[in-house]
Formats: sequence, C-alpha cells, structure tokens
Amino acid sequence: MDAGRAFFALSPERKAAVRRTEREPLGHYDAEHVRNVRDWKEVFDMFPRELPAAADGELVFRNKWPDGDLPEFRKALEEYAVAMEELAFKLLELIARSLNLRPGRLHGFFREQTTYTRINRYPPCPRPDLVLGLGRHKDSGALAILCQDDVGGLDVRRPSDGEWVRVKPVAGSFIVNVGDIIQVWSNDTYESVEHRTSVNSETERFSIPYFFNPGMDTLIEPLQEMVTDDNPSRYNGFSWGEFFSTRRKSNFRKLSVENIQITHFRKDGLVV
Repeated sequence: MDAGRAFFALSPERKAAVRRTEREPLGHYDAEHVRNVRDWKEVFDMFPRELPAAADGELVFRNKWPDGDLPEFRKALEEYAVAMEELAFKLLELIARSLNLRPGRLHGFFREQTTYTRINRYPPCPRPDLVLGLGRHKDSGALAILCQDDVGGLDVRRPSDGEWVRVKPVAGSFIVNVGDIIQVWSNDTYESVEHRTSVNSETERFSIPYFFNPGMDTLIEPLQEMVTDDNPSRYNGFSWGEFFSTRRKSNFRKLSVENIQITHFRKDGLVV
C-alpha cells in the first residue's frame, strides 16, 4: 500500500513514462472505461508472470517499472504477487472441495497465467453523486482477492433485491470475489459477484486487487463433473485468451455495443 501511494504521488510526467497503451496494456492509466463509462480512478497494472511478446498475436504484456524514481516499487509488488498466488491456489482448492471435486482439479488451468496485480487510487470527487470510481461489473476471471484501505467505497449488489450494499473495511482482511470463470466451471453452482466502487468528495481511497486468471489457451466451459442429465451444460465453450483480450481493449475507448460477457455464451433457454 505504501508503494502504491508513493507511485501515485509522482508527477504526471513521471507516471506518463510508464503509461500503458492499447497494445501494451500494463503500467499506469487514468482513463479506464468499465461498462462503457469512464471511471473516476487511476491504476497501475503488472503481470507477476510476463507473457511472451505478442503472445496472442496482438497484445504485448510487458511490465513497465518506475525504477529510476522508485527502486523499491517493483520489489514490493513482486513479493506481494508471490504471496497472493499462494493464497489463490489455497482458495482454488477449497472451491474444488466445495464442488465435490478433487482438491487440485482446477490447478492445471493456471500453469500458464494471465494473472495480474493492480493498485487503484480513487481521488476525491467534487460531485460523487454523478460518477463512480469503478462502474458496476462482474470480474471476468476466476478469483479477485482485494486488499482495501480503511476509507471504504466497495459496493456489492445483493441478488435477492438488487440493492447495493457497502462492504465495510475490516483491518487485516481480504475480500474474495468469485469471478465469471468459476461460475462457468461450476455450471452456475457459484455466481460471480456484481460490484462497483463509489467515491467521496473528501478522501482519496486505495485498493489492491489481485486477479487470478488462467492461461490464454484455456477453453472455458462447464466442468464435466458439473454436468448431468438433470443439470445440462449451461454455457458454450469460449476461448479465455480472446475473452480476456477483448475486455482489455475495451478499457481504452467507449464501444458502440455492450462489452463481451459470459451471458453471450449461455445456451438458449437457460436462465440463471
């Protein structure tokens, strides 16, 4: 958290030196769009495991570091990512057990990863009633493990009545969001969490989500063990690499259509 505060305190010129682009989507950015609406935030993204250059033929996942300004910044984020990966695999094992699968059933999908760590800064906003720090959405990957400061601002949509509920910060804790991939793998036994981030007019807020994602070549579809005659497959399979790349590209501009969602792969006639 201290490393993140130090980074965002750099001058705009220094942050621009590690600015991410549509082709190289790692580094600093302050004009992200979620659900086709620009967010009130700035971010820094890094891959704990860099992919080969242009691994998908177009995007280049190469980390950009402000080493000249903050020599300890990289070390802090890399050490944090190692600890988060260990936690993520433990959580993955617990999810597998809850589905009556062998503990390591899901581990193989993560030998090659598109996992990334993000640091968010939500500045004070003069009209917090008009904007969101992060628009409503569901995380597209497997898990999101979130560390947040004591300011608060994360809202979760309650499925029973659609109301938004503030997640109160608890010191020393993490928030774990199940993402779309777990929903598909479990054939809707789990449901990904719709959430958003609100801002305030007085205090900046920081958070650090760790997005645990499988490899680019992973085919996402309900696991064979989760499909029966009474509970048929609810989704057509889709390429995680294509899904992930499409979502990353949409961060840079407003689209004329809704961004890609797992609902686009639901089979006809099946409703959550």
